[in-house]
Amino acid sequence: MFSLTLNGTRRHIRDTSPNTTLLDWLRERGHVGTKEGCAEGDCGACTVAIREDGQWKAINSCLVPLPAMADREVLSVEGLSEPGKPLHPAQQAMVETLGSQCGYCTPGFVMSIFEAGHRSDLKGPENAWKLDDQLCGNLCRCTGYRPIRKALEQVAGTHPDDGFQGESLPIKALSYQAGDERFFRPSTLEALWPILDQHPNATLVCGATDLGLDITQKGVRYPTLVSLEALPIGGLERTDTGWRIGATLSLADLESAAPLPILTRMLRYFASRQIKHRATLGGNLCTASPIGDSAPVLMALGASVVLASKAGERSVLLDDFFLDYRKIDLQPGEILAFIDVPHPKPNTLRAAYKVSKRREMDISAVSAAFVVELSAGIVSAARLAYGGMAATTKRACETEAMLIGKPWNDENLELAIAKLDFTPMSDHRGSAWYRTQVAGNLLRGFYAETRDTPVPELEEGHIGTVQVSGTVEAQP
Repeated sequence: MFSLTLNGTRRHIRDTSPNTTLLDWLRERGHVGTKEGCAEGDCGACTVAIREDGQWKAINSCLVPLPAMADREVLSVEGLSEPGKPLHPAQQAMVETLGSQCGYCTPGFVMSIFEAGHRSDLKGPENAWKLDDQLCGNLCRCTGYRPIRKALEQVAGTHPDDGFQGESLPIKALSYQAGDERFFRPSTLEALWPILDQHPNATLVCGATDLGLDITQKGVRYPTLVSLEALPIGGLERTDTGWRIGATLSLADLESAAPLPILTRMLRYFASRQIKHRATLGGNLCTASPIGDSAPVLMALGASVVLASKAGERSVLLDDFFLDYRKIDLQPGEILAFIDVPHPKPNTLRAAYKVSKRREMDISAVSAAFVVELSAGIVSAARLAYGGMAATTKRACETEAMLIGKPWNDENLELAIAKLDFTPMSDHRGSAWYRTQVAGNLLRGFYAETRDTPVPELEEGHIGTVQVSGTVEAQP
């Protein structure tokens, strides 16, 4: 048995499959304001809020295995106000701005606006883009976003006196079983190793934003799930040589900390806020998707992963971690514990890019990250990493070799682009020809964008993955 707090009431759960999602559990118990739209984290109709680290965070309930919410405080739209009492400010704002029409998406929007009301970083013109980011994971098909955006602006950062202030509940160790299915959540590494020994075929999980898709879209039922979420591997530490990033640190927290501009730039369009509240850097690497957005950045920076087991730790350069399509160098009994990212050297140009059909909430057709070190105008080192161009994230080694030792100029850049050593596949996101052209154009854009700014950041109102002031001559 385990417990969670739903809308202020403690609920005890037993005999429920660990593969049950939070969304299904809510709806089965009459909390039908939380909707199922896509069941894959794209539409936001299932948005609820959880209290974590003293803050309310919007998440997709359709992707969360129910036991992952043990010891947590969950708030659904029904919990915002009681019948016959005034609406919550997030609900009232949607009424006043006429932000609801058919109403199907409305509860999800309300919960995202609820989170915005309790945020402290939404005021000021420099943070205007965060309002778009707050709602990019919520889809409305009939009202249009202008009135909903007005509702958001009315509530964002106001910290309403709505009775939902307070501290988070501590996340404890959990061992839960229903039928033949098990869910473990150890809180120490010492407790983890015996579990992995006893259950060598267990599936490791943390945020479940990828695993949740297997449950909702493929009907997978995992016999044994081992959550790493409560382990002490979620911090962020600056060292003399670089940054050590905990594998279970959420992408939202990593983005907020902004340790590396090149990584923050990619995280901005990594996914919706609901996804980033649950997704982790370690999880994104271990899924080994060839279009995973963090891998090109970390590979370009020369990052290594620290793999831990009861025998100790070993460090593997990220270049060597990806073995093949969806295959990684993770041995039985090991977990990815940390990512070590060295500090970039002085005089380096650094930027990351993502090309997709939509600006927000889309999978990359091609992603890339480039780190080029210059010495008196000569390329002394280069790491050019691409996603979407092969079965794994890979560096363009021949292109790098063509650049090193030569002046950083248009002519040498074109010679190097001609050596891009990839044979990408064609699929519904782009043909092989398209991907090849994009890969070269991103490197050209990087050259143009870093002429004046070695480490560019995204502008507030940008509309393209490459931002260049003035006119740049088109390449043939």
